[in-house]
Amino acid sequence: MRILFVADVVGKAGRRALRKMLPVLCEGKDVDVVIVNCENAAAGFGVTRSVVEELYESGAEVLTSGNHIWDKRDFLEIIDDYETLLRPANYPTAAPGRGALVVPTRAGVRLGVLNLAGRVFMQPLDCPFGVAEREIARMKMLTNIIFVDMHAEATSEKSALAWYLDGKVSAVIGTHTHVQTADERILPQGTAFLSDAGMTGAFDSIIGMEKDEIIAKFIKQIPVKFEVATADVRLQGVLLDVDDDTGKAVSIERISECLTNYTNP
Repeated sequence: MRILFVADVVGKAGRRALRKMLPVLCEGKDVDVVIVNCENAAAGFGVTRSVVEELYESGAEVLTSGNHIWDKRDFLEIIDDYETLLRPANYPTAAPGRGALVVPTRAGVRLGVLNLAGRVFMQPLDCPFGVAEREIARMKMLTNIIFVDMHAEATSEKSALAWYLDGKVSAVIGTHTHVQTADERILPQGTAFLSDAGMTGAFDSIIGMEKDEIIAKFIKQIPVKFEVATADVRLQGVLLDVDDDTGKAVSIERISECLTNYTNP
């Protein structure tokens, strides 16, 4: 199975990159299934119904998220309307939505997807390690191919989870920082790992936002309104090949493509 994971889509610029570039990438890379992290897709914070629909129309098949998934007030009313829209599984059980699922793919093979959030420098959620064990045990009854989006701040926490799950899942891919790392590898027991898949959005920015407002907040230490940037749009993520029978990763490749190479923006 060939899995394309698209890193955090940031605002309108990120959605435009997905709409223009994803079909070309999927055809050129012979992709079987597309997973997209959507937590910043609506004006940089959270998602709305219209944004979710747009991401699906652009080619996303499973949507993962993170701590910003709740930022739009009406999201609580829509999350249960979408079977393939995930929030981190280690939120309390009383929270709406789901954090894991198993879906069929174009290759005719089932794929498990698990979304987790870290706790270092973030909210004190349930233990992602324990929740991962629980959800993986459930998915293993249906498939050996399991992809994990670990949405976390600390590189050490993402790395620790990957080593903890080595041989139990096909991949642990980090999200949240919007800065793509260069440490992709396959661990000894067959789990692919990358600390952070990066960002899909405008790179003439500070992690997707207009620079002036971010700089002003650092200098003044008072609230400012962040605006999504628009220039130098790129799509980042990771391409994975996984053995259909064993669920072990065969290859991992970072993706970082400029929109201008695909179409006139």
